[in-house]
Amino acid sequence: QVQLVESGGGLVQAGGSLRLSCVVFGRTVSSYAMGWFRQAPGKEREFVGGISRNCYNTAYADSVKGRFTISRDNAKVYLQMNSLKPEDTAIYYCAADSSPRYSVPVTTTSMDYWGQGTQVTVSS
Repeated sequence: QVQLVESGGGLVQAGGSLRLSCVVFGRTVSSYAMGWFRQAPGKEREFVGGISRNCYNTAYADSVKGRFTISRDNAKVYLQMNSLKPEDTAIYYCAADSSPRYSVPVTTTSMDYWGQGTQVTVSS
């Protein structure tokens, strides 16, 4: 059974930073391409950033480019969020894509496993 657990969310002022972490239980994180998604109240879940299985490729939503960085090591996947804005407020989800391709997953339908989410609130 594969389980993803996020941590690192919280309340931060606009302009501040947070670092989200995601641990994969059940298999090594290197088995998956990984992505971060978010969902604000009343909105659909949207892609934030992703990283390929071999770590060579990353992709970001236009709204976070230059502010957010996704990275991974042998145990976790991270999302470093800088220059946070109130519109970044959402529940952030970690997700894993178990397909063998080395591209970056950018859609919710690409993902096979999801974490429970962590709340990020940015005050103005």
